[in-house]
Amino acid sequence: MDLVKVLTSQLGISDKQATGGAGLLLQMAKSKLGGADFSKVAGTIPDVDKLISAAPKAGGIAGALGGLTSSLGGGAGKLGNLAALASGFKKLDLDPKLVNKFVPIILQFVQSKGGGNVRGILEKVLK
Repeated sequence: MDLVKVLTSQLGISDKQATGGAGLLLQMAKSKLGGADFSKVAGTIPDVDKLISAAPKAGGIAGALGGLTSSLGGGAGKLGNLAALASGFKKLDLDPKLVNKFVPIILQFVQSKGGGNVRGILEKVLK
């Protein structure tokens, strides 16, 4: 079963919402992980590039806030990431609180395909 099917069945959302939401989280992970680490994660998720390209583009105040606070580093970067994710989830007509439900499902999926080490790599940037 692919990741989008798991998300739609467990969260009761559309394919488009599942694809875009997963894409947002994977896009964030890709930006935070080195190429080698992200390659390990990407190897466990079929069509990872399609998921990332389906993610809504950050824009408006939340996108600007995300960029600004990420550049400040530390805890502010995490705040910026959350703002960007919330903005993207709203564009998908999803409650931003669903981010907290996407993360464990994606982590479980990655673990089932790639084991605990790959899950650990992804968990560092999604938690």
